[in-house]
Amino acid sequence: MTDVARLIEDVCAERELPCEPTGDRSFAVTLPGTHKLKTVCNLIVGEHSLRIEAFVMRRPDENAEALWAWLLRRNARLYGVAFSIDAAGDVYLTGRVALTGLDADELDRLLGSVLTYADESFDQMLEIGFGSSIKREWEWRVKRGESLANLQAFAHLFPEQR
Repeated sequence: MTDVARLIEDVCAERELPCEPTGDRSFAVTLPGTHKLKTVCNLIVGEHSLRIEAFVMRRPDENAEALWAWLLRRNARLYGVAFSIDAAGDVYLTGRVALTGLDADELDRLLGSVLTYADESFDQMLEIGFGSSIKREWEWRVKRGESLANLQAFAHLFPEQR
């Protein structure tokens, strides 16, 4: 096991984060959130750098360009990672840092960045990319008398029903 792999396992154990090896030099770390209930962060140890990849949400159903613009503006304020999209249009947080100088504090800062950016951005991203679906779901639940508990982040879209 490399020193970096041991560092990843130690940091995750100390912070009680589930960490699963996914290969000889890669790990999946599960970060607990509030808005996005969990974010799985893949850490891939290369020869000279650590690659960070975390799925945030699937391709938006609508307003893709507005979402991409919002993500690009958001990227200007991020540390260690940036929002990106894959060929299918799914949204990720990705980054790469040099192995030299990587210590427990820096790894903690990077994992904290992934968690913060995925969690704090999630509701806004959903609203931009899936607003029509959210509105239909809300209206369907109201009509049927179903719970709106897990849609409360979007209650501002329905001021007449508060």
